Amino acid sequence: MRRAAAALALVVTLIATSMPGVAVAATPRASLTDIEQDVMCVVCKEPLAVAQSPQADRERAFISMLIKQGLTKAQIERQLVVNYGQSVLALPPAHGFNLTVYVLPPAVLLIGAGLLAYALPRWRRRARAASTETAQTGPPLGPAESQRLDEELARFGR
Repeated sequence: MRRAAAALALVVTLIATSMPGVAVAATPRASLTDIEQDVMCVVCKEPLAVAQSPQADRERAFISMLIKQGLTKAQIERQLVVNYGQSVLALPPAHGFNLTVYVLPPAVLLIGAGLLAYALPRWRRRARAASTETAQTGPPLGPAESQRLDEELARFGR
């Protein structure tokens, strides 16, 4: 049974990879507008999508040439780094010390949520206990109110 399933999976894989339309669909074609959002103009230091300089135009022309060659977005970004350096990328690479840019904000959010989940029930319990205590004891009575309370308690106590 396992051999039959493995053979069927192998046949399906071979057929799928031999079909030219499937290979193209697996790797989406890169577009200039998509890449412009993730790339910086190395002179202006602003996203290529909004940069208006001769250098930005040269970068766009270079990207268009790479797109016409059929490169993927990742391959184009690697070519840009080779030509212009790491500063061309809008986001730092996710390794080494730069990984903190990606890890630190979610970690701070999770720690904050954990602290709130720990502290809120305690604060609510304290607030409930304080309000119950205040409700039970109430504000201190003046002499006239105290005498009236004693009289009414005596009257209902009969």
